[in-house]
Amino acid sequence: MRAPWVQRQRRVKARAMPRRPPYAPGMAPPRLLVVEDDEAIASGLARVLGTQGYDVRLERRGRPAVTAAADPIDLVILDLGLPDMDGIDVCRALRRAHPDLPILILSARDQELDVVAGLDAGADDYLVKPFKLSELLARVRAQLRRAAATERPSEAEPLQVGGLRVDIGARRAWLGSKELSLRPKEFDLLALLAAEAGRAVTRERIMYEVWDTDWLGATRTLDTHILALRNKLGGDAITTLRGVGYRLELP
Repeated sequence: MRAPWVQRQRRVKARAMPRRPPYAPGMAPPRLLVVEDDEAIASGLARVLGTQGYDVRLERRGRPAVTAAADPIDLVILDLGLPDMDGIDVCRALRRAHPDLPILILSARDQELDVVAGLDAGADDYLVKPFKLSELLARVRAQLRRAAATERPSEAEPLQVGGLRVDIGARRAWLGSKELSLRPKEFDLLALLAAEAGRAVTRERIMYEVWDTDWLGATRTLDTHILALRNKLGGDAITTLRGVGYRLELP
């Protein structure tokens, strides 16, 4: 029996998922590593991603997936419930070995602590099952675009907000004399807030500019990143504007 989300999304694919390459003509297709032990979900993902023009490699266990990522891979889609090791440990191993590799977690673990654990392990995004294939594809495209953008050099002047300095080109940030250890999306979020220091930044704008999506549903991924930045900057550095978004304020 196929997983429910696979059955539901087959109709969506026919209507809303045209076969078009997600890359410029003449370029090699993006290489995706899908780590999923459920046969129905794995084959469904491979089929849908393949019709979108991606080069998909499947792994159903964690240890072979870590080894497979040694080959050129542009993005990892990672399930957490793997038979040989927990997906969180796989995520940590991938992040240690490949600091800039985009990692998107797909999991039925939907509690806030689960999302926090996944992001703290090094994931760039976290999508809860069951999910809409259209949203998954949008997030895949967003991660690939953002990864490509970080490869392009930037000559922007460092941002200075009180004792905080953010160097966009080097993707480094300091609070006073201490350099901050930031995950990729934490840096992108901090850079946006610093560029708008003292002004309100809406949740919708953050989701669009940092995660490159018009996603208007629950934003637990954003919430956990804000919490992480508060822990690193100090609890009063980022003000929550209820119903609006956030504002960065540093003395």
